[in-house]
Amino acid sequence: MASLSNQELRKAGLKVTLPRIKILELLENAELHHMSAEEVYKALIEQGEDVGLATVYRVLTQFEQAGIVERHNFENNLSVFEITQEEHHDHLVCDICGKIVEFRNSIIEEQQVKVAEEFGFTLSGHSLVLYGICDNQECKDSAK
Repeated sequence: MASLSNQELRKAGLKVTLPRIKILELLENAELHHMSAEEVYKALIEQGEDVGLATVYRVLTQFEQAGIVERHNFENNLSVFEITQEEHHDHLVCDICGKIVEFRNSIIEEQQVKVAEEFGFTLSGHSLVLYGICDNQECKDSAK
């Protein structure tokens, strides 16, 4: 995995450094596809890495500028990062626990294009985030 990470960093014009490699590997192998800078920092500390929170923020911003990661700013004031994917997807976010689910829906995609055309727009991109309560029982109970 490290050589793939090195190659991605070089391709993005970034110098290969240990913090960059560790952060990229963490994001690529993350069970949760969306991680905040604080979650990345905590995971690195748990792995015994000597890295500061400011370094994590700086590297994530560099990755975002290089197109390696995407930053999502959801309404709960949470910024999360995920590895940039080739195929577009949208998100569902739980109002209670913050759980994020990725989904793809061809009907929604088609309708967005139709709506844009109705108003004389040609879409260059979009971001769709649906908010609600997830199926976690604790979230359902606290929403009552």
